[in-house]
Amino acid sequence: MNTRTQNGFTPLDQGLYEAAFQLLDPGPQPAAPQAPAAPLPVPSSPAIAPPAHRPGPVEKTLSDALGFLDTHGWARHSLIHPEGARCSIGALRAAAGARTTAYRDAGNLLLDEARRQHGKKWQTIPHWNDSHTGAQVRSVWEAAIHRAHHLNI
Repeated sequence: MNTRTQNGFTPLDQGLYEAAFQLLDPGPQPAAPQAPAAPLPVPSSPAIAPPAHRPGPVEKTLSDALGFLDTHGWARHSLIHPEGARCSIGALRAAAGARTTAYRDAGNLLLDEARRQHGKKWQTIPHWNDSHTGAQVRSVWEAAIHRAHHLNI
């Protein structure tokens, strides 16, 4: 295609122009032009995955402790039952591994949730644990985990 414009420049010989670039970059000759590829379909809306949730130390401790209860069983009136079941405080200790800040905060959140559901009279986790059914105890555990998740702790 030869299009001439009035720009005041001397027209270049296209062959000379290509030869000059060949000397500067003697790489392989470009292949003959091909038909353009079909365009890729464009999604109507980009799929953006939400960020993965990483539980905080309190949520993790509570979740691990409930998992321990699910696996080994729940007990009353005993920190550790001879068959391996534990009470709520025993499960917290097993999950935390040590009396860490996460252990303390998880216990406080669990006791606070127990008081929300079962009244303010409960002073300790063991007394509350020993006075309720397995379903009631599980309900408190699940609510405490839910709160820890939403508080991002």
